[in-house]
Amino acid sequence: MADKFHHEAIYRGADSLAKLADMHVTLCGAGALGSHLADNLARQGFRHLRVIDRDRVVQHNVSTQLYGESEVGTWKVEVLRQRLFRATGIELDAVRKDLGERNARGLLEGAGLVIDTFDNSTSRRLVQEQCRVLQLPSLHAGLYADYGEVIWDERYRVPNDVAGDVCDYPLARNLILLVVAVASEAVVRWVLDGDRNNWSATLRDFAVRPLE
Repeated sequence: MADKFHHEAIYRGADSLAKLADMHVTLCGAGALGSHLADNLARQGFRHLRVIDRDRVVQHNVSTQLYGESEVGTWKVEVLRQRLFRATGIELDAVRKDLGERNARGLLEGAGLVIDTFDNSTSRRLVQEQCRVLQLPSLHAGLYADYGEVIWDERYRVPNDVAGDVCDYPLARNLILLVVAVASEAVVRWVLDGDRNNWSATLRDFAVRPLE
């Protein structure tokens, strides 16, 4: 039986997969980007993943997030923990908490990389501030309407919240998966080569470009 990471090993090599397996990644948010990104990273060979999120799955998450209709009402991080174990055998560190001023340091400390996929400026700013205090590398992934960005912290500026419900805006599944793919590759390239590439992606003209 072929190894479950057979195709990644063919493309990247065994030594590269060993590096990915050793990296400790903390993912902030288990929504549209966070849920798919956790799944992607686990299937690429990352073995040490922590996901922080306090939300339950709701009906309108089904079309844009990793979760299914039968999981509506359950905690997102618990669903992820079960799904990733069944898919790859990974023991996900599922943190069912709201990241706040009092616990941010403890939840982020010790990470080899922090990835921010939160959907509000307060949480994003807190991740950025704590990562800078702790001197942790961090990557920010976000999207709005037909546009997405994947930006390392050195160039990242926390955007202002949109008016109304921050979760209630046009959101296309293909854009989500496009940005997840870009973010996954950005993480892998950083782990393997130390590259910190910043990217923007737009669905309308189906373009992925270096962020200038």
